[in-house]
Amino acid sequence: MRLAPLVFVQPGELRHAKWADIDLQATEWRYTLTKTDTQHIVPLSRQVVDILTELQPLTGRGQYVFPGARSTARPMSDNAILAAMSRMGIGKEEMSGHGFQAMARTILDEVSGFRPDYIQHQLAHAVRDPNGRAYNRIAHIPERRRMMQEWTDYLDKLKAGAEIIPIYQSA
Repeated sequence: MRLAPLVFVQPGELRHAKWADIDLQATEWRYTLTKTDTQHIVPLSRQVVDILTELQPLTGRGQYVFPGARSTARPMSDNAILAAMSRMGIGKEEMSGHGFQAMARTILDEVSGFRPDYIQHQLAHAVRDPNGRAYNRIAHIPERRRMMQEWTDYLDKLKAGAEIIPIYQSA
């Protein structure tokens, strides 16, 4: 549950995260998107690396970062994120696993001022380039790495109850 708002990937992609795809030294999670069968890179913030480092002794010997409750040979169930949110008192009318993506998309664009194409790449959405190609193959990893760290820092400040000053990307 702690990772979902920080990495804002599709809930199914998070449930199926495999330790073999996560490189804590390179601070990247590289995996193949289920829907499009294309490679995707999620730059990992310092806080995400810390969470995964804490989790690794618990599940790191298995294939999945989040193994199922009944079998470590399978990932956790479809409803695990919703059930966890429900136990925390967050109803499905208030937030969903997909809601983290919408929240990040909105705040990163409207509050933080990150370029929409960086955000779209991070969300693994199609990004049209000026030549009209459906997928722009430029990954913008350094920019996305900075965006993901600023995003996680922003959420940490919200969690701590600090006065939030919008983060802005320098030109």
